[in-house]
Order: sequence, then C-alpha cells, then structure tokens
Amino acid sequence: MNGDVHVHLDLVQPEEQRIRVTMRWIGSTPRQILQFPLWTPGSYTIRDPVQHLHSLQLTAATGVVHLRRLAPHQWLVDDLDPGPLCLSYVVEARDLTVRTAFIDPEFASFSLAAVVMELDGCRWTPHRLTVNCADAWQVHCPLPSDGNGWRAADFDDLLDSPVQAGPFESQLFRVQEHQHELLLIGNPPGGWPTTLKADVERVCEATCRLMDTPPPAGDRYQLVIQMLDSGYGGLEHDHSAVLQFNWSALAKPDGYRQLLQLVGHEYLHQWNVRRLRPREFRPYDYGHPVVSEGLWFAEGITSYFDLVLPLLAGCSDRSTLLKDLSDELSRVLMAPGRRVQSLAASAQEAWVKLYKATAVSADSQISYYRLGAATAFCLDVRLRQRDSSLAEQLRALWMTHGTVGRGFVREDLTLLLKAVDPGLADELDQWLDSPDALPLQDTAALIGARFDPVPLAGPDHGLTLADLNGRVVVRRVALDSPGRAAALVPGDELIAVDGRRVNASADLSLLLKVDRPALVTYARRSCLGTTQLCAVPGVERWCLSWEPAASSEQLFLRDRWFRFL
Repeated sequence: MNGDVHVHLDLVQPEEQRIRVTMRWIGSTPRQILQFPLWTPGSYTIRDPVQHLHSLQLTAATGVVHLRRLAPHQWLVDDLDPGPLCLSYVVEARDLTVRTAFIDPEFASFSLAAVVMELDGCRWTPHRLTVNCADAWQVHCPLPSDGNGWRAADFDDLLDSPVQAGPFESQLFRVQEHQHELLLIGNPPGGWPTTLKADVERVCEATCRLMDTPPPAGDRYQLVIQMLDSGYGGLEHDHSAVLQFNWSALAKPDGYRQLLQLVGHEYLHQWNVRRLRPREFRPYDYGHPVVSEGLWFAEGITSYFDLVLPLLAGCSDRSTLLKDLSDELSRVLMAPGRRVQSLAASAQEAWVKLYKATAVSADSQISYYRLGAATAFCLDVRLRQRDSSLAEQLRALWMTHGTVGRGFVREDLTLLLKAVDPGLADELDQWLDSPDALPLQDTAALIGARFDPVPLAGPDHGLTLADLNGRVVVRRVALDSPGRAAALVPGDELIAVDGRRVNASADLSLLLKVDRPALVTYARRSCLGTTQLCAVPGVERWCLSWEPAASSEQLFLRDRWFRFL
C-alpha cells in the first residue's frame, strides 16, 4: 500500500439500498480523528448524513481498535501504532437528491460528501477510489481514471466528485473545443427532447462567451440530468453538475426553457462559487457551518444570468426573457419577508432559515437567490448607464480572484464598482444591509419598463389553507392581511362563514365578499370561536411590461442592457 488513502465502495447488492465503504491508509500518528462531513458544499445547511452510517469499525495490525465518539460526527482513537489501518462502515442510501446518497436495483447516485469519512491528517493526501457493482452497470465519476479506479488529488477533490452507476451510457459534446460528457438518467413519458444535447451545448457555449473564457473544467466535465417524477434542483462541482428535473414540469409550455436555465445556472457555477468563492469558503470546513454573506453573489448573480443564457444561446427571445424576469421580480415584490430581512442577512442565515423554511417563513425571510437576482438586475441596468455591465464586473472579479484561487469579500466588489460609479458602490451597501431597499420600480423605469399589478380573481383574505380529511385548516396568515386583522393563526380550523359550512379551502373565496365583513366560525384546540374577517382587493402578481411612451434615452439603455455580455 502506498501513501494514498484507498476508498472502496461496494454496490453489488443494490436491493439492500446500502453502500459498504472501506477505507485503507497508513497511519503515522498515535492519535487519529475520524470525521463524517456535516454538510455538502453548495447546500448550506447541516444535514447530518452521519445519521445514515452504521457498523463502523477500525482495524489495525493488532486487531480491532476502540473508537471513542467525540461528537455525533467525530470519533477519536488513541495509542495507535504506525502501520496499515482499515476503516469500514455501511451507509444507508435511500435519499434521492443531488446532495445525498441513493441506490436501488435501477441505478445509484450519490454525493461522496454523504459517503466518505475525512481522516485527520489526510485531507491533502491523494485519495484513490474504486467501486464494485453489478456487471451490467457502468460507473461514471468526473475524476481522472486509469481503468482500475479514479484518483483524487486530495480529500476535497474526492468529495467534489459525484458518482453515478447503472446500466446507462454517456454522450459526448463539445464546448469551445473541450470535450464534455452528458449523462441522461430516467425515462420521461414523452422521451427526452431531441434537441437537448445540441441546446445544452449552445447554453454552455453562451456561458463561456459571458465569462469570455474557455470552461475552467477543460476536457473533464460531466453533466448529469436525472429526469424524475418529482424534484427540482442541481448541485455544482468543479468538474461536474448533477441536475434533477420533473418530467411533468418538462411537459409544460415553459418547462424545456426552465431546464436549459438550470443547465446554465449549474454550468456558470464552474466560475462563480466553485472557483470564484467567498473568502469564508477557502478552504471548506466540513465539520462546521460557515457563515458568509457572499452567498447572495454566488447564487443571486448566477440566478440572474441563468434567465439570460437561453437568449444568449439562441434558444429564446427578448419577449420571453422579459416574461421570465417579470416572474422572478414579481416573486420578490410579493414576498412580505423582503420588508423584514436584508439580502446580506438572508445569505448569512442560510444555515438556519432558507433550507429549513416553515409555513410562516415567508413573513420574515426572503431567498438570497431571488433577491440576489433582483439586485443583479438593478446593478446591470445601472452599470449600463456607465458603459459597463454586470458581466464585465463578474469577469473582472474572476480575473483578480477566481483565476488565482483568492476568496473575495464585499469590499472587493465595491472597489470594482467605485471605479465605474462611486455612487452605485455606496448604494449597494444599502441594498445589502437594509430590508426593502432595492429600487426595482425605479430601475425598471430606466429601460422604459413598468410593473403593473395583476389583481386577484377573488377577494384577498391573506390565508393559506389546507384540506385535511374534510377539515379546512389555516397553514399561514400573511402579514398585514385581513386574516391577521381577524386574529386567525396557523392551526385554526375554519368551520363556517356567515353560518354557511366551509367544506373545502376553495369555498372561502366564494363565501367572502370584498370590503364586506363576514362572521367566521373557527375551531382552535377543540374550542369554537368567532371573528370578523373583511376581505379586500388583492394582487396576484406584478407584470413587468414595456412603457409605450418610453423615451429615446430609455430605449437606448434598454438595447444596451439586452446585450448582456
């Protein structure tokens, strides 16, 4: 055995939905800490994958070694003699997401952050991966292969390399003369779109034009798309991305474009967040949550450009982009949490809020993805007034920080902005630190656009309801809403309106009249009560549209904004 850490994964009994892990290395110190990662980079919350680990055993030349548990995810061993060590354990793999581990008789898909242990003192040691699986299966991993396994430069490199295994083969495509691999998993009822490979290639090419560089991954990039009956999302890596999409969503009019947007989002992450990282993530700390306000830039900027990339790829048009942007900005305007939580706070609180949303979270928090994208829109339009662009600033930050592995902080961005527009740099601080500070309406006006309210078809009562076995139960009460004024709370069961039984959640809008108080009978902890509920006219969403009387100056700036590059 050489000085590498050897990691072997046994997948030969997929019906058990377990991954048997064996790790072998040469111990050189008498004291050794073993740590299972608490989180996966790209998904900023503690998920405790250690809960799926069992049958842990460490063996040395002298036999089985006692492990003392330091924390739920950490073990300590003392008084080790130098020599070969073997760690073995089992991971239950039943969670099919891009950040966890899953295996069944059809295929396997897992993030190695949910499978492999970190060995104290071996983080920067080369790791070698081997996988044993059924004869009919093929294993796909973005690490370099020698035919007998895969080699990672260090532990970080290993964890950043998701594994797919099953009876499927990949397709090759090219991006700026670099060979990439496309892996399609699943069988959508209507089949895979015939143009998917070509359009994926065009979106990836457009991303390279946006960044004005070849793909940082070079010839070693693996794009995995899993088409499932439920689920949506993606997880970026240095040399790969794993996407999940819902086949029923694909069948909708906007579904295919949304899939291409997801492709563009994860592909752009090669630059923004994987290599151009907030300073707090250099290096990653897998044993603790790492707070960083830079997540708004990593995800918000990327979310803005993922709307744009289908247009740059020739897969969409300006009117469609306006619709997509309208939908995204409307969600921000409709979110009551934007008046409570700032963008910087949203990013900093990702670990405890964004990924752990409750029925009432919308009242006090806002996604840094969406508010970050809205901020990116404002920055882009304002920079166009100064003959610059957000893409230009992103490329500049990439050259000064991303290409050399230097983490960035807010001041690095504001310094770039000050060189173009000192006032904009000061405004950005306010946008980041103050709730409800983003001038969306004024920014839209600069390019001759306006937000028009689309009224609700029925009265606005401010209640989100659920039908539970014949009961109509309040799930959420919106801030500053008629439901809040009526002192209704989540968990209340609605019984009647003006003496008429409420049989289903849809009944409430039918029984209420705008600006006419109604007597609502409810049950709370098995006791009946009544309250006055007065519904009001409401807004379903905001629609971004072009101002017919836009000035020549507005039209000129609009045309500049549409160039994006």
